[in-house]
Amino acid sequence: MAFQTSAPDTVQYRDTRPKGQLWWRQIGWRHVVAVALIIYAVFPLIFALSTSLNPGGSISGSSKLFQNVDLANFKKLFAETDFPSWAMNSIIICTVTALGTLLMGASAAYAFSRFRFRGRHGALTSLLIIQMFPQMLAFVAIFLLLLSLGDVFPIIGLNQILGLIAIYLGGSLGSNTFLMYGFFNTIPRELDEAAKLDGCTHAQIFWQIILRLVLPILTVVGLLSFVATYGDFIIAKVVMQANDKFTIAVGLYQWASNPRAVPWSLFAAGAIIAAIPVVILFLFLQKYIVSGLTAGSVKG
Repeated sequence: MAFQTSAPDTVQYRDTRPKGQLWWRQIGWRHVVAVALIIYAVFPLIFALSTSLNPGGSISGSSKLFQNVDLANFKKLFAETDFPSWAMNSIIICTVTALGTLLMGASAAYAFSRFRFRGRHGALTSLLIIQMFPQMLAFVAIFLLLLSLGDVFPIIGLNQILGLIAIYLGGSLGSNTFLMYGFFNTIPRELDEAAKLDGCTHAQIFWQIILRLVLPILTVVGLLSFVATYGDFIIAKVVMQANDKFTIAVGLYQWASNPRAVPWSLFAAGAIIAAIPVVILFLFLQKYIVSGLTAGSVKG
């Protein structure tokens, strides 16, 4: 016996997308604003790239974009200037500072989040209050401190990378501890208790369990620390006073400090090269940034 099956009913979808003036009022103007903002943001980058490729060496000669294209400025940058040593100093200082910030901040945040001890609330409040004062208040004290320490321990005195790293680590400890403290509180304590029942020590819990669960906030703090240190000028200028000890920010400022003889093409080429590490870091770590910032800021 044969069964006849009826054809399935076709579903008719109605096009509800706005059209005409309604489309312009709801969507169209946003495209115009977005395009204007993109042009506003990208034009300085295009102008800097055009200036870096212009062998003329002046801003007036770069008024027409990409009129002359030559890599001479980039070759001169690495062959005839101290830019390679400035770049190496910046990479070393920023990398060590970011790693040290993560280690110190994560240890402090774990202690404040998991342990209850006398003075805990007061210490947290003190860290918050200290961050309210602008860092420039300490510049004179930092200079005199490094000057005195350099007489006893030359490795952490003025013009020393280790001394500058120590200052950055001390300055960033409070805010990063608070940022990570909120994220650590979102990790259930039952994990710690279960690990203790299995015989884990506090060090094993911290290194093998907790740090893996707080990877987003570690990524955010490490990235922010690297970028802030990379772009810092004032503290690096106070501590590093020898030309071969400059960071990229201080070295480029030296070129731009004389308004009558600024090598703008060389300056633009240095700025383009200096932006590459930060761009790579953002592209590589962008998937952790939003989750790390939001989780650490709304829970505590």
